[in-house]
Amino acid sequence: MPTPDHEHGPLVPMLLVLTVVTGVVDAVSYLELGHVFVANMTGNVVFLGFALAGAAGLSATASLAALAAFLLGAAVGGHLARRLPEHRGHLLTAAVAAQSVLVAAATVLAALAGHEAEGVRYTLIGLLGFAMGGQNAVVRSLKVPDLTTTVLTMTITALAADRTGRRRLASTVWMFAGALLGALLVLHADVPVALSLALVLLAAVAVVTHLASRPHLSQGWAAPR
Repeated sequence: MPTPDHEHGPLVPMLLVLTVVTGVVDAVSYLELGHVFVANMTGNVVFLGFALAGAAGLSATASLAALAAFLLGAAVGGHLARRLPEHRGHLLTAAVAAQSVLVAAATVLAALAGHEAEGVRYTLIGLLGFAMGGQNAVVRSLKVPDLTTTVLTMTITALAADRTGRRRLASTVWMFAGALLGALLVLHADVPVALSLALVLLAAVAVVTHLASRPHLSQGWAAPR
């Protein structure tokens, strides 16, 4: 895994951890919430087209719900980025703390009410989609090259076309790892366990970034790019 550096401090490893979170929550949403993604909106747009064409096993309503929640989360994430423009560490800490609250709510809901009932399922899609939209917007504002945490198409394209990029390769591997871990937990344990893993990772990112954002540690990397 790439280590902290002078230009971006702890942001590179922390964004890789968020990439794992993406894999985990998309495993939960696709496998258990009706074949819908809460982080990969390209997939949802495609699924929406398939569902409207009558493809079995896909729900246009679920795809629209995920898209709407993601857009709302992205709007809030963008607002937060504009409110905290001067320190990338403070921005990421605040964003991930808020994201942790949403994922914690989804974890508790899934543990208490399951995820089979339609109302619960759409609430989980909304909570997770909102959380991932906020993550995507904030990560975009951090401007760390080759680490989007949610989208890999251009990352993989650049990796193959340029034949360089440790971050690109790491991002791809860590997304795969998150999806694999999430799927294993969903299939062999249950949804709350998988979401608990995502929550632990988010809490770790928030704590580490907060500690690294202290004035004597954040000189050089925390300024906006």
